[in-house]
Amino acid sequence: MAGDIIPIELFLTRGNFVTLWAPEWHEGDDEWEAFLGRDEDLYGFEAVAHLAAFIRNDSDNDLVDHPSWTVVSALAANELEPDDLHRFDLVGVPELVAEDPDSDVLSELAATFEMVQTLGDVCELNTVTAFFAGNPHLGSVGMGAEAYLGKDGQDLWDRIGTSIAKSWGAVIDAIDSVVTTPDVDSAAVDVAEAELLAAAENIVDVDDVSNDEESDDDDDDETDEDETPDPIADAAAEESFWTTVGIDPIRIITSDETLYTLRCYIDDDPIFLGRAGTITVFGSERALARYLADDHDHELAKVSTYAEVQTAAVDGSLRIEVTDENVYVLPGLADDLADGPTAVDADQLDLAVELFTDAADFAEDDSVETALASSTPLGWFVSYTLEPDPNRLAPSAPFHVESEAWRELEREFEGRLRKE
Repeated sequence: MAGDIIPIELFLTRGNFVTLWAPEWHEGDDEWEAFLGRDEDLYGFEAVAHLAAFIRNDSDNDLVDHPSWTVVSALAANELEPDDLHRFDLVGVPELVAEDPDSDVLSELAATFEMVQTLGDVCELNTVTAFFAGNPHLGSVGMGAEAYLGKDGQDLWDRIGTSIAKSWGAVIDAIDSVVTTPDVDSAAVDVAEAELLAAAENIVDVDDVSNDEESDDDDDDETDEDETPDPIADAAAEESFWTTVGIDPIRIITSDETLYTLRCYIDDDPIFLGRAGTITVFGSERALARYLADDHDHELAKVSTYAEVQTAAVDGSLRIEVTDENVYVLPGLADDLADGPTAVDADQLDLAVELFTDAADFAEDDSVETALASSTPLGWFVSYTLEPDPNRLAPSAPFHVESEAWRELEREFEGRLRKE
């Protein structure tokens, strides 16, 4: 990346965060190094779309004076995805030092230790600085596996494990304490998410073309072999993992943020990831997948196929894929209702009604059904908009009552959400 300002991802106790790191650069005789942040705060975001949205609209952070800031802040969202070399799993360090010191383990430890030291220096974290100063033997991870051969080498590796077991938790806590997530414009997030989706679809398209070409080559090489079509196998291959388990990831765009959760239907009754009428939601697909890998007490755990979801989350194969019919966009609907039925996106409204109704049913609450009854102004408005009929009497302006009633439904719905 130009300059360089590098996207990185930090795996911390509080979750995974993406941010930007500028290695040492010079301004005249001065030398600088910085992370995206301001004063004592290190800015971290749960999703790349939020990072992209923030840097496109913020001009008050420690990187704005970097010579490449204007270039970086204008990058496409997918160009801000951290690569594998710049993902640092701080939480996983104790597990690494419990393994044998082979080249892969040592390489990952060396990179993680170097980044943590940099964070300690730049963010002036005394706990981090003191940890490395008091454990100089940690530097041996950069010397290769040969440093841990024989009895002396094993003793050295054991000392590293002891140091990590004793103090690494305090190191992570110190970094966690300075990570802050600033507010981000929701419209800018939507734009960045669309860019990421488009980029992902382009990659898929290229892969499809490549696979088609390989398939054509194989057909040319094997023209003498006849294949019997298997429609059942073909249909099964087209089914996604989520279709197979009968559970859907859903994306909810509120006025403040984009959230992710799961939902399924049993005998037409909606069941969300959550319990006691409260829906558990996450700020990113990654955070949702991470949660699914662990055991938690929620209603979906009672669904027979949920074990398959958890297994996929544990082995890392799970992909949170949201289809268009499971994307719920709430911002703007109340304002559109105030302008009348012709101003409302009927598809968006229909989806929102579905979401509010499902959430209320999950909570065994009939308030949404009551609010949307055809005898109420809002219910008549919604019914007319979703099922237009020239023989029906159209709702009459002004639509202030309908708009406010809808806002109340939004507030009630958002009150059912609990973000992890």
